[in-house]
Amino acid sequence: MQVQQILKSKGTGGIYTVPPGTSVGDAAKILSDKRIGTVVISSDGETAQGILSERDIVRELANRGASCLSASVDDYMTRNLVTCTLGEKADDVLAKMTEGRFRHMPVVEGGKMVGLITLGDVVKARLSELAMEKDALEGMIMGH
Repeated sequence: MQVQQILKSKGTGGIYTVPPGTSVGDAAKILSDKRIGTVVISSDGETAQGILSERDIVRELANRGASCLSASVDDYMTRNLVTCTLGEKADDVLAKMTEGRFRHMPVVEGGKMVGLITLGDVVKARLSELAMEKDALEGMIMGH
């Protein structure tokens, strides 16, 4: 399955972005209110400059305490983003996420974000593929 199909089956949830300079506390509020795991840092809402996850915030809370909430997202965001394209295969994306130990990946086409997929989205797609393959094999074995 390709990333394009994953996004299509996922539906339109949108990409939540915040501009550089946003406080970590404000980003955390968005994460909580929207029940999401990450926000993309973007000046224009289309180009990913970084990504900030719940884990990033929790790590800084443990290191610096509540004072990190007044810091800028720029201070803690991941800057070297690993992205994928609509045509990439789920297996390849899953390998990138597993190797890099992250759970969210912007989907970029022509330099602009067109979606965001999660590890859960990719695993769900792979399980769906495996179930279809299993059903097809059982059908062949049973002569259907």
